[in-house]
Amino acid sequence: MTMPKEGTNTMRVLQGLENSSSSVRLQAALAVGTTPDPQFVDKLVERCAVEPDFYVREMLTWALTRHPSSTTVPKLVDELRSERTQARSQALHTLSKIGDRQAWPAITRTLLTDADDEVARSAWRAAVALVPEGEESELAGVLATQLGRGERETQLSLSRTLITLGEVAMPILHAAMTDRDPRVRQHAIATERLLRNPDAGFEFAIEEAKRIVALGTTAQEG
Repeated sequence: MTMPKEGTNTMRVLQGLENSSSSVRLQAALAVGTTPDPQFVDKLVERCAVEPDFYVREMLTWALTRHPSSTTVPKLVDELRSERTQARSQALHTLSKIGDRQAWPAITRTLLTDADDEVARSAWRAAVALVPEGEESELAGVLATQLGRGERETQLSLSRTLITLGEVAMPILHAAMTDRDPRVRQHAIATERLLRNPDAGFEFAIEEAKRIVALGTTAQEG
């Protein structure tokens, strides 16, 4: 008994997503996204959690965005409870791309303050994409607890997130400028500078903020 052609194609795609060659996995994910089929959603989500290649992960995310959010969002939300950091990070990244605000309640404070920088950064991006109108200030307050965290790339990511929230972040940034931790003060000052002048550039803003903190002046005086 021969397998129907449709079943053969399905099996070929599923095997392709697990092939040892990243180019084969990329082509398989492209095929799924080009011709969406709900039967592939579980496998796409599963591969997101373990896929080592950045470009393949991006294609997996794209393929998921091509499917109905009513199918993908609940499965991605389930991934946010995974112990695997990549599962949480990639699920958050994909939810930010889908943009369905039904996922907003799943973007918890725990995720926004996750110990893993990549998970936290993905949560920040998802949060600004999904935050309902009127809840921006509360979100900014949670994000402000992460000021001063990590290395330059993580700090830049948080600054961009707060800047995306706009003026609602200003009072919270001003409060953080007087924090006892100099790293928090520097980061808050740099972010406020960038919010007022987006063309300044993060490197310039952070170096200027360091100077201001070292001199013991305020951002306005600097």
